Amino acid sequence: MPDRDLDQAISRVFRAEHGTVVARLVAALGDFDRAEEALQDAFMQALQTWPQTGIPDRPGAWLTTVARNRGLDGLRRAKVFADKSASIRATAEALGDDRLRIDDTEEALDRAVMERALPDERLRLIFTCCHPALSNDARVALTLRMLGGLTTPEIARAFLVQEATMAQRLVRAKKKIHRANIPFRIPPADVLPERIDSVCAVVYLIFNEGYAVTDGEAWLRAELCEEGLRLGELLTRLLPASAEVRGLYALMLLHDARRRARVDEAGELVTLERQDRSLWDPSKTAKGIDQLTKALEMSSLGPYQLQAAISAEHATAPSWAATRWDRVLELYDRLLECVPSPMVALNRCVPLTMTGHHEAARGELARLEPVLRSHYKLAVVRAWLHAELGETGEARDAYARAIAGCTNAAERRHLERELRRRCED
Repeated sequence: MPDRDLDQAISRVFRAEHGTVVARLVAALGDFDRAEEALQDAFMQALQTWPQTGIPDRPGAWLTTVARNRGLDGLRRAKVFADKSASIRATAEALGDDRLRIDDTEEALDRAVMERALPDERLRLIFTCCHPALSNDARVALTLRMLGGLTTPEIARAFLVQEATMAQRLVRAKKKIHRANIPFRIPPADVLPERIDSVCAVVYLIFNEGYAVTDGEAWLRAELCEEGLRLGELLTRLLPASAEVRGLYALMLLHDARRRARVDEAGELVTLERQDRSLWDPSKTAKGIDQLTKALEMSSLGPYQLQAAISAEHATAPSWAATRWDRVLELYDRLLECVPSPMVALNRCVPLTMTGHHEAARGELARLEPVLRSHYKLAVVRAWLHAELGETGEARDAYARAIAGCTNAAERRHLERELRRRCED
């Protein structure tokens, strides 16, 4: 194998095994930074060794063993240093000298045996990264770094922030975990449901930022979609009895099945109404419906399952016009009961209009005006509704407001095209 191909193969292995190995190392070493440093050492050794020996049959086990040994060696050295420091400190205190104060690290090795009975340390790592004590931004960044193996520059580029900003965000998150003594464990049963919700929210936020980019030029960021799907699949393996986890994975699969059709050859946005459905991925659609079916069989209906069911209606419809809009509206009604969110109510205006409830849709938009006045999506839906009803003047004004508030260049260009097509032809 050529050197370049081998380097790429090793990099792919490293990315694939990163989350598993880091989780094991955090459990063994009791510290995020120590775990990452040990894994980097192991990766450097792999780059030196594997070109001669070949990639091992179980590369994750190889990396874990090498990294754990490196990390434990470091802990032993730290313990020796701490013991000597303690002796120096005791002597200094006996002499009345209180100038020497060195942090004690004697508990570090004791943490190496914490909770070894759990079958997969990745689950503990996910819950640690998504702990409610951390901000949403910190949860996303830490999850991508520790479980996804994305580098700080990669995460910074994905979320359109400076590398230094993202690096500070990661450092603060790790310090918060250390200072707050956030445990590396699965939460107790009484708080597990709400913590699963937090984990799902982080994974969906990662996927959504790839599926519909908030800022910048591109409409899609495939790497974030893929990372969200990978984390969703991991969650279904680790939490197979959670209906909402399966619902989330189903929702992402069904959305992602349409990815190829969501932009044209020039990279411009294509709405669901005008997508070439022959470009949709039937294997992802089938897998998403299978996951949704399994989730619904658990008799514990939640918002991700309802959103997945709405997406399944679109995925199985032969065309926009032939969609079972009455069924979509029914699902939105149930979703709104479950999650009384203004954005859910706003999205519900589309099936209301498509089922002929035009005045109800107008009334809903008027009701949402005080709440969503500053959100450009309200103007987007209002513009679409007026255009559907042939109200050109009102549609033109709404499109102008939507364009002014939109922060994604690709979506803004789409809205400008819609304004010309529907209001100026």
